[in-house]
Amino acid sequence: MSQTRTETESASSEPNLLPEGWEMVIGLEVHAELATQTKMFSPARNQFGGDPNTNVHPVCLGLPGTLPVVNEKAVEHSIRIGLALNCTVQRCIWARKNYFYPDMPKDYQISQYDKPLNVDGWLDLPGGSRVGIERAHMEEDTGKSTHVGVSGRIHDAGYSLVDYNRAGVPLIEIVTRPEIRGPEQAKEYVEELRSILVTIGASDGKMEEGSLRVDANVSVRPTGADELRTRCEVKNVNSLRSLGRAIIYEARRHVDLYEAGDSPRQETRHWDEEAGRSRPGRSKEEAEDYRYFADPDLVPIDPSAEWIAEIAASIPALPKERRDALIGKGASAEAAAMAVGRQLDALALAAIEAGADADRVLTHVANNLAVDGAQNLDAGHLAELVKMETDGALTATQAKQVLAEMVETGSAPGAVAAAHGFEAMDTGELETLVDQLIADSPEEWERFVAGDDKARHKMQGFFTGQIMKATKGQADGKAVNQLLNQRASR
Repeated sequence: MSQTRTETESASSEPNLLPEGWEMVIGLEVHAELATQTKMFSPARNQFGGDPNTNVHPVCLGLPGTLPVVNEKAVEHSIRIGLALNCTVQRCIWARKNYFYPDMPKDYQISQYDKPLNVDGWLDLPGGSRVGIERAHMEEDTGKSTHVGVSGRIHDAGYSLVDYNRAGVPLIEIVTRPEIRGPEQAKEYVEELRSILVTIGASDGKMEEGSLRVDANVSVRPTGADELRTRCEVKNVNSLRSLGRAIIYEARRHVDLYEAGDSPRQETRHWDEEAGRSRPGRSKEEAEDYRYFADPDLVPIDPSAEWIAEIAASIPALPKERRDALIGKGASAEAAAMAVGRQLDALALAAIEAGADADRVLTHVANNLAVDGAQNLDAGHLAELVKMETDGALTATQAKQVLAEMVETGSAPGAVAAAHGFEAMDTGELETLVDQLIADSPEEWERFVAGDDKARHKMQGFFTGQIMKATKGQADGKAVNQLLNQRASR
């Protein structure tokens, strides 16, 4: 898929983290576990945690005489993902990917090869670039091996443990084209993709639980070249921070090899977060090494046009559309992204449409609503709170306290404020307090009046803090700042 001019500009706008004359070429493989109740081909529970080897069944253990049965919900989720990523949904064939490793007791993994479910899509990122999606295919997850030793790697392990709870969990593997040009664009892609998966209910996207895992294929080339040089696949990347660090490290390693007259070899490498480096794994197998062939126990999946249309109609508004709705109400792109990322955009939009000030609503979303239960807050109550704050009936400190209780109890803001005895402070009383503080702090006041913007801001914080302390948070900080500026301009 060729890049548009906008995409090229966006990719090249990322700071060059390599020596002059080199650029990164990155493709990502994102493995997302699907939000089903049971596994891909068996009735075993699809559930994170639990004692080892308790969520198992003869099918996912590969016992003789067992036959797989496709999980219809997993297929539905996979089609929904494909549609959300602008893919063509097509007739697909199950394939056996053969390899010997104890995390898959059958000695093969059921996946898809040359006939995947979703092909030729794309994802537009908030920063303006577009990343091509080569394919998004269904497969089953593997078990989890724990190598007990110094490094946690198999080569120096005293023994290994295998947990098959994850074996057979429905997966979709989303493979990009090699169109990503830097770590920030890579992180932005994963963030946007995760937000889509969560929005459409296909996956919980929890990287910390392994339900979303990223492998980065990294190579470098001379700036402006079209060639694709030898790539290495970096695995064991379990956070966005690690993804960025792994890409930078691996790309610089490749440049160092080329500039020393050597070249990287195609291999799988594992990211060591503590050491901040990648380490060799195994030589990267090509497709023929896995001896793919059509699974004889499973028939092809051929979704009907009617089923695809039905699934398409069930897809809710995607993150971009939701961000645009908030931006249309005056929100900044950053604030809109924050609200959508926290799944609070519907609450914020409803409060704004009820007449609340957009900036104050989004300030509360960013600073005061990153708590459990915030999504259940009544939008009308939030709008009422913000109006009380902007009208001066509540200070910012009081509004924060009232909001916390609203989330906890579901009460209306007026009732909470009344119960705490919160009242707007009399203007004359506040002026008297400010004047007295100025008189008691001549050196600080002189620095405030005569200082530059940085010094004035610092001293403004001092005076406001003293007033808030004296009034036990009842003073309006904005009103205090206005009074200070008025008196300084006399």
